[in-house]
Amino acid sequence: MPRSDLAAFATAVAERLPGIWTSTYHRHAAYRDQFPLAEHVWDNGHADWAITQFVLGHDAVLTGPGHQSLYVIDRPLHPGQFLVAALAPDGFKDHHFHGVNEPNGIAVHQHPARAAAQITRRLLPRYRHALNAVRDNAHRQPETPPRRPAPPAVSQVVTLTWYGDGALTTPAAGLSQDAKTTLYLQGFQYHPQEDNFLLPTAYGDTGRAVRIQAAAQQLAAHGIGVNLRFATSITLARPRVSAAKQAPVLASARPDPQRNQRETAHPAHPRR
Repeated sequence: MPRSDLAAFATAVAERLPGIWTSTYHRHAAYRDQFPLAEHVWDNGHADWAITQFVLGHDAVLTGPGHQSLYVIDRPLHPGQFLVAALAPDGFKDHHFHGVNEPNGIAVHQHPARAAAQITRRLLPRYRHALNAVRDNAHRQPETPPRRPAPPAVSQVVTLTWYGDGALTTPAAGLSQDAKTTLYLQGFQYHPQEDNFLLPTAYGDTGRAVRIQAAAQQLAAHGIGVNLRFATSITLARPRVSAAKQAPVLASARPDPQRNQRETAHPAHPRR
């Protein structure tokens, strides 16, 4: 249940702020009634948290000089305090607020004189600074800046799949000759047994990033789009090879435990 002293508190604070301030009190008949005004709260801290997490029951608005407006509510879980936050000014467009930090609200003491001093010292200066920044943005760029044009349609899309073991591949099936040539020139290697192009990990993270960017730019020049996605599994499906067709394993590719034991038992003498 909302506290009964918010209206009196807001009126007393308005009388103590510098300049001429007035107070307007609102009681909410339903939970949804707190949101039309709360959506204009210029805050990313205490007030925003209270609005989204609690049923407030009521609020008050202090209106002062220079189109300044302050939003006053109970501070949830702290019966001896209130929250005061700035309201964003009307008449401005979204891009006017770009790059302007929110003048986040503050928690104030329930004593009106003490609360007014806290608002005057801590909240109003940064509120005025933010207002001036928004007005300056509106003066420099009153109209909404043009948006970037939509990307052109592509006739083909190359999908690069990044596996958990570092492999980056794309299926060769369906690729145009321009796409294949571009991938090859950027270091992708064709693997016929899997029918795909693979960018070796030997290039390193930086080297591969440079090659992927270059490939994307060159493919775009041919009207070919690029998608990059991550595989859900790091296991690569490989064709089964019969034992008769398996290639011999080089000694340097697989350690021989028995050979290591023989060499340990009978170490080779260095040549003289």
